[in-house]
Amino acid sequence: MQNAAVKTMFGSLNGKRLGNWGGQSIVVFIRILFGTGWLLAGMTKILGEAGSSGHSWFTQPGVFITDYLIKALDKPNVALFYKDFIEGTALHHITFLNYTIPLVQVTIGVFLILGLFTLPSICICLFMHINFLLSGNINLISLTLYTSAFFLLLNGRRMYTLSLDRLFKLERLFTRSSKSKNAGMTDKNEASPQDSLMKFLQESTEQIASSVEKAQASQNERIEQFISYLQETYFKENGYFEQEHKNTSTIRKVK
Repeated sequence: MQNAAVKTMFGSLNGKRLGNWGGQSIVVFIRILFGTGWLLAGMTKILGEAGSSGHSWFTQPGVFITDYLIKALDKPNVALFYKDFIEGTALHHITFLNYTIPLVQVTIGVFLILGLFTLPSICICLFMHINFLLSGNINLISLTLYTSAFFLLLNGRRMYTLSLDRLFKLERLFTRSSKSKNAGMTDKNEASPQDSLMKFLQESTEQIASSVEKAQASQNERIEQFISYLQETYFKENGYFEQEHKNTSTIRKVK
């Protein structure tokens, strides 16, 4: 019996470790694949394989991005405020954007592959993704990269597995794990940015569900009031006709 219990305990521990190892491996794979996508996106712009013209952004500065922004102004799925941003700001800084975007994509791609400054890199990726989506650049690759960024954020500290951030202990700059003492008692670990994001998403989901429930309850209450009104109207009418029938019968008997 004791041997069986020991085997069961070790089996559960090994299964848990295997599950953790598998989850961490998936996160590392997604992070490297995510970084590779950004690295290739920047390299194609520098080497001259990006855009319909197939020319490098560096050999013909401003050609592709100007054409891209002008086409975005004609797209119906681009918001008006973003069109104002394109006309008022982006088109006036073509040279800056022409050189900055590819270099940032390459740098962020390398950082994500190595796991260096992982959290800031993902936040920069999300910022660029939002601009791509607002400019009407919605396709399968963009949505995949956008989803991958949120996947890494929601996995918290797992995204630091096999990373330079963990090797050089840089993850402490972006997460809070130290325990503070107060009157001889240790407090719980402070929430990390990933935990705060998870809490925010959970609270938002609960608020939406609560709003839906309140709207449904209000609708049911209105339906019940309407049904009560119909019933009262129906009984009043039937009572009226019944009383009128009795009055008619009484008159006939008197005659």
